[in-house]
Amino acid sequence: MSEATPDVAKSVTVECSIEQAFAIFAEHPLDWWPEKHVFVQDRRSITIEPVVGGRYYETGADGEEIAWGTITEWDPPNRLVMTWRVGPGWQPIYEDTKASFIKVDFEAAGPNTTKVTLTHADLDRHGQPLAGQIYGALNGPSPGDTLAKYATAVLKHTPAKV
Repeated sequence: MSEATPDVAKSVTVECSIEQAFAIFAEHPLDWWPEKHVFVQDRRSITIEPVVGGRYYETGADGEEIAWGTITEWDPPNRLVMTWRVGPGWQPIYEDTKASFIKVDFEAAGPNTTKVTLTHADLDRHGQPLAGQIYGALNGPSPGDTLAKYATAVLKHTPAKV
């Protein structure tokens, strides 16, 4: 029996309330989503539907929509969990049964400071060798590309302090 592929968790602490941190993540994904993670031609938007069972998807200039996954937990401002439908060659898959999970937890670290932890979980759902390849690609130092971009998005969407 082979060992399970470990989860990969990354964290970043941002200077905003937990409510703002969640809202920026959920409402402005185009600002933090890595440019190299694209399924459509000439991406114009990324939408996270704010409900369990909703999709998160990108839309290309030609109107094509491709879903990255489904919302499985929606608990503002504390937690958001989505399936992650990436397949071999970093191409989309169209079912959740072979998708892993992205779990995003928001924890108030102070009145205007929030720790955000993004975990890629249950990678074995992708099957081997893909699960191991994904683990290798994601398992680097925190905060990683996605949360580094997210921290920049927080600065863009929160008022400057005087």
